[in-house]
Amino acid sequence: MATHYRALFISDVHLGTRWAQAPMLLDFLAQARADTLYLVGDIVDFWRIRRGLIWPDPHGEVLKAILRLAHDGTRVVLIPGNHDAGLRAYCGTSFGNIEIRQNAVHVTASGKRYLVTHGDEFDVVVNRAHWLALLGDRSYAMLLALNRPFNAVRRSMGMEYWSIAAYMKQRVKSCVSRASDFERSLVGAAREHETTGVICGHIHRAASHVVDHVHYVNTGDWVESCTAAVETASGKLELIEWPTSSTARGARDEPASPMGAAA
Repeated sequence: MATHYRALFISDVHLGTRWAQAPMLLDFLAQARADTLYLVGDIVDFWRIRRGLIWPDPHGEVLKAILRLAHDGTRVVLIPGNHDAGLRAYCGTSFGNIEIRQNAVHVTASGKRYLVTHGDEFDVVVNRAHWLALLGDRSYAMLLALNRPFNAVRRSMGMEYWSIAAYMKQRVKSCVSRASDFERSLVGAAREHETTGVICGHIHRAASHVVDHVHYVNTGDWVESCTAAVETASGKLELIEWPTSSTARGARDEPASPMGAAA
């Protein structure tokens, strides 16, 4: 039986790349229902598609699943990110039960207000050195390609999975975060919108903690970690890693890191 949530937040799926964990997301969407589904940017990776179309059947099935949810009454709010920024031209419009917004304010069952935004607007590399962002994107793809042969050798030696791409990305992202003060910039945006929290994506690192009395939530991604943020019936925000400990783990290219629930 599907688990019902008041709201579900997903970002950074990057459909159109060979790294998107579309089968994992399909499995998750088949077992999760929500009154509102927020797609918090970079659902389709138009950067990569411009260099050549990669579109396995599961990628199309993800979009069909989202359309079915909208048809069945789920409110779907699409907030474009930097990899699908072309959709920002349509912000403020609606297609059936799907709304396209630059950002949104979500009100929980307990009355707390959260700014929902992809977050790339607060990334100095994306905004001030776009060429460096493109270079980083290609470098990340190369590292993801190296993960498979590297971990095949590790498995043959009885060693656990270890992601070169995740390690290097976090090292670089940590430097960028310190330079741009990404989290604090988002916290400042939350204050400008008079919200008690912010929910974002972009940096592919799931998180839930308080920064200067503002609740910062990052949904993670569906490339390596397969994580989402959810709001329960009581209004509590939690991070979910898929599959959860209560579900059977299927075959996947990139195992997820341990992730616990966060208040």
